[in-house]
Amino acid sequence: MPCYIALFVSVNCTIGSKLQKPESKITIYKRFCLLLVLAVGYDAFDPTGNITIKWDIKTWNADGYVAVVTIFNFYKYRHIESPGWQLGWTWAKKEVIWNMMGGQATEQGDCSRFKGTIIPHCCNRKPTIVDLMPGTPYNQQVANCCRGGVISSWVQDPANAVSSFQLTVSQAGTNNTTARAPQNFTLNTPGPGYTCGPARTVNPSKFVSDDKRRVTQALMTWNITCMYSQFLAQKTPACCVSLSSFYSKSIVSCPTCACGCQNSITQPGICVESESPNVPSALSRSGKNSHTPLVQCTRHMCPIRVHWHIKVNYKEYWRVKVTVTNFNYRMNYSQWNLVVQHPNFKHLTRTFSFNYQPLTPYASINDTAMFWGTKFYNDLLMHAGPSGNIQSELIFWKDKSTFSFEKGWGFPQRIYFNGDNCVMPPPDLYPNLPNASVPRVTSLHCLLTMILVSLVIVLGYV
Repeated sequence: MPCYIALFVSVNCTIGSKLQKPESKITIYKRFCLLLVLAVGYDAFDPTGNITIKWDIKTWNADGYVAVVTIFNFYKYRHIESPGWQLGWTWAKKEVIWNMMGGQATEQGDCSRFKGTIIPHCCNRKPTIVDLMPGTPYNQQVANCCRGGVISSWVQDPANAVSSFQLTVSQAGTNNTTARAPQNFTLNTPGPGYTCGPARTVNPSKFVSDDKRRVTQALMTWNITCMYSQFLAQKTPACCVSLSSFYSKSIVSCPTCACGCQNSITQPGICVESESPNVPSALSRSGKNSHTPLVQCTRHMCPIRVHWHIKVNYKEYWRVKVTVTNFNYRMNYSQWNLVVQHPNFKHLTRTFSFNYQPLTPYASINDTAMFWGTKFYNDLLMHAGPSGNIQSELIFWKDKSTFSFEKGWGFPQRIYFNGDNCVMPPPDLYPNLPNASVPRVTSLHCLLTMILVSLVIVLGYV
């Protein structure tokens, strides 16, 4: 859960630190402020989540080394989708990339100082690397490459939560003493949001052969850790939540201007009407803004809306329908996921058409669940339009000691879509139970009885 207050507090800390004269107090104060800034990227549902980049030097050569760079996504529910990751850094000295496999630099740079017919792959001091696309020839591939930069989340698909490439570095150190780690790592997906720490020398990585009978290790390994912050990734929220129930006629819509306002002066033309003939032309004019949402004009202006509807109240169970609607004309969400917090998830008995995994970062508490689509069925949420929605139903068992429809208990406390915290309606607007009434209970026994009575009456007239 991004801590938006932390940045504001950190600014006040910085100002306050200047008022402290003793050097020791200033140091302590600045360290405290740094911790608060880091809290911007803290997520209570995934407290240990991060992206770890391993830079493994496999061999030394006369002018540098050959390294394999591997990106591990240890986030439980935050993945990287198309158009994929972009990894950048600054060389510590005058290194160049002579050759690459499994990835490529977006620009070659100025290699005019090199003579001959063979020149380096990239001479930029600040290269940007991207993954190769599926279908790349085998002689240009390495393990875990060539997926177009798409990396799954750790819970959804751990086998595809890794991406790698190999590079041959020249004009670099040739041993553990003279080699220098790159600096100022950046990770875009393709936009901002990730902040990477410095490279740290760690114990060399070990590699197990395919037959599991031999273990080799890197000559030197650097680790880089990157953390995500929704606060840094986007200025406005990316999703909102609406609510309804069988016991109330009112539908609680997403808050107005939850993700922006329709009559925006600073960003005109950020939405189009659903029936407008201008949608194709607006999409064709996207250009450099192809990743900026072009949403359907709504009161909430969110690319994604999640609707939670309390559908049926049985004698021993209760049923919920969840619908996710895409209002973004520019984005098909592949490998989407939902994270929902509700106190009754420990009694979830069945889901329909969604995969389910409980998230229990704190072992004694089971109130958070992760949902994602079934492969080749509904794992792709299409762009805004008739097919731009997915839905499923959940059945919960009633725990008599805690179950209640009063005071909004049946609604979720928090919802994330693709790792981004969605805007919830104010609690005082939640659908209320009718005064002096009990929510109707529908049991299978009652339904069968009604059917039998109806059949007797019908047969009596025959």
